[in-house]
Order: sequence, then structure tokens, then C-alpha cells
Amino acid sequence: MAAPAPSCFNCCCCFASKPNSSISSTNIPLSFSCPIFNGCNGISLTRTGSSSRIYAKFEKFQGEPSEASLEDTTVSSVQTQEQTVEQEDKEEDDSCLPSDLEGAVRQSGQASALFVSSGGMRAIVELLIPQLQFLDDEGAQTELWELSRIFLDTLIEETGCQKVRAIFPDAGAAALLKYRWKDASFGFASLSDRKPVESQDEIIVMVVPDYQMLERVQRIALELSGDPPRPLIMWNPRLISEDVGVGVNVRKLRRYFLSSFSTVYSMRPLAAGAVFRCYPGLWKVFYDDKDKFGRYLLAKELVNRPDAEDLEIIFGDVEEKSEQGPSLFSQAASIFSSLNRFVKAISK
Repeated sequence: MAAPAPSCFNCCCCFASKPNSSISSTNIPLSFSCPIFNGCNGISLTRTGSSSRIYAKFEKFQGEPSEASLEDTTVSSVQTQEQTVEQEDKEEDDSCLPSDLEGAVRQSGQASALFVSSGGMRAIVELLIPQLQFLDDEGAQTELWELSRIFLDTLIEETGCQKVRAIFPDAGAAALLKYRWKDASFGFASLSDRKPVESQDEIIVMVVPDYQMLERVQRIALELSGDPPRPLIMWNPRLISEDVGVGVNVRKLRRYFLSSFSTVYSMRPLAAGAVFRCYPGLWKVFYDDKDKFGRYLLAKELVNRPDAEDLEIIFGDVEEKSEQGPSLFSQAASIFSSLNRFVKAISK
């Protein structure tokens, strides 16, 4: 019998049972040339209202759009406003996708809360977005911390748990954020602390855990699996580095450690679409809607995370059905083909 969840997770709601989830591949570096994110020099944290549904998906990520994009978006907006109420109420294929990055972070917090409240113990949230993969850029870390705050606040709001501990990569970041966020309702710690987890903590969130601290990450995970077990959420983990290469240690990490986690939220932009999962839903593969600027059509739903070979087949099928000639689908398929051997190697 599964161990009972902590007391703060008790609720009268019934949740859907979780489908099988595949191993996380958060730290496989990708360099897709994705038009959705071109030209973005920063992350907008502007809260969006209900009207955001009429705009192109991920429009907030684009930074300063081109004149052509602005014209297309304006035309699209006018056309949308002219639609009848019946048409506006019709659900689109990509209605499950967030309209901006802050919305994605909030959505990931809600998915994590649902997973934990359903009795889940180990979860991974991954936003495989270029801006969040390169932290050496000026201001990138500050924006990342602000997004993590949104995630933590959403998690606390959705679970009602007031004993959440956030573990940051190093003591400097933890101390700085504790000083800045004096009103935070969660505890602070770092992976370098002698005792990062306290006995009264009920949910642990590791914010961007790094592969250099992998041993500490595994030790904390083992501690949390004791009696009673406590949930551990890794938010945008970086436990595999391209500098290390594909070796025995990486394979062991994926097989014995990461395989014990469920990817409850994943957002991954591609050259011609996106891969998305929000617990308890299935994995979804989208492709660009050529008739609607910035929108997606659903290509396929899967129980497990699609690998490079799956994506190559899916996008190949989409291109065969398309009336267009060679396009971004061909580029995407070739990228997936070249990555396939690497992905298979580290998945063994």
C-alpha cells in the first residue's frame, strides 16, 4: 500500500490517475532555430489577462517583432474579433498551451500541485526554452529566480501547504534571494548546506539543480524517500552536461535515478512546432498552423515522451499530408535524425 501523503495535501477533490511518464531529458542541449523565440533579449513577466487567448501563442517570447509579424498579428487579431461567439467558444488544438512564459510557469506549478496531491513523490518540471538554458547572459539568472518564485508561490497556493523548502544551487543565491524575498512563505536552503532539509519540511523543490552537485541531489532524494516519504520536485534540472559526454555514469544516472521521477510538465519548442506535457494529460506533439500565425495544430498524443525517432516519423507524416513542398518540417526531421543516435545512447 502506498504511503499516505503529508497532511497538507488532504483534500476532498478526486484527481485523475497519472499516466506513465518517461525519463527526463532536460539537459540535452538543443540548438533549434525556432522562429517563435527569435529576437528575444529578455523574458516578459507581465501578467496576462483572459484576453490573451485571442493572440498568437508565445507572442510574449518574441521581444521586438518584425513589421511583417506585427501586420500578421494585427490581421489575425481583427479576424478573431470578428468571429461569432460560437466560433470563439470552439476549443482549438493548442488551447492547452500557455500564452506566455509566466503562464507556462504557473501552469507547471498547478500540474506539480496536482501530482503531489494525488500522492506523487518525485516530479520534474522542465521548460526547455532557449532563454532558460543559457544562464551566462546578462540578467538571465535574475529572471530565472523570479520565475522560480512564481512556481513556488503557485505550488503553495494550489496545495495549501505552508511547509515548502526551496533548495537553490549555491549558498550565495539562497542568501541573496532570502534577503530579497522577505515576504516568501517558503524556506530557503542550498545544495551546499550541511543540512538543507529540515524534519518539518513537507515539500522540497530543487531549483535548477546542477550536475556538479549530483551526489548531493541523490543524497537528498534518498533522505526524502524515508518514512514517511516526502515529495521532491526538481524545477528545470541540469543534471546532464554535454561537456561530460555520453558515458557509463550518464547512463546509470538516467536508468537508476531519473527514471524514478515523473515529468509532470514539459514545454519544448521545436523548429516547426512544440512538444508539450501537463500532468495528468498525455504528451502532445504540435506543428505550426500555416493558416493561423503563431498557432499550432495537434499532430499526435502519446503516453510516453516522444523520442527523436518518434518525432521524425510524426513530422514526416505531417509533411506528407501537407500540400506545401520542402519546409521547416524537413529541417525538423533532419535535426531529429541527427540527434537520434545521441538520444538512444544516453537512454540505454
